[in-house]
Amino acid sequence: MALNFDSYILQGIRGATTCKENSSEAIEFAVTELVSELVHRNELDLEQIVSITFSVTSDLDACFPAAIARKRHGWDDIALLDCQQMKVHGDLKYCIRILAIAWLPKGEKPLHPYLQEASLLRPDRSIEN
Repeated sequence: MALNFDSYILQGIRGATTCKENSSEAIEFAVTELVSELVHRNELDLEQIVSITFSVTSDLDACFPAAIARKRHGWDDIALLDCQQMKVHGDLKYCIRILAIAWLPKGEKPLHPYLQEASLLRPDRSIEN
């Protein structure tokens, strides 16, 4: 797909999820679900995604979320970055947050997926809504 930049606008899309534990398998499941939901909710084609930054709470260190996302078909050319979330007393445990930068059609609002326990962060944007 060749984007007609006259009809698209660069947008930030937020989202988050939680893992059951600090393991590669749990992180892979959570990242896969979160990225899939981000793409699905926003009807994103690969060419629309510019970059995604993943931040994780300090209790998640079994693997890199970006390395998991990079396994998706065609995602080699998307800029992916991992960082550690600022530690704040009372924050959710095992939490993965994302900030995706993507081209969305003008007039369409981004849909921000908040899954699992992260739906508590933004009940207005949880998967049920």
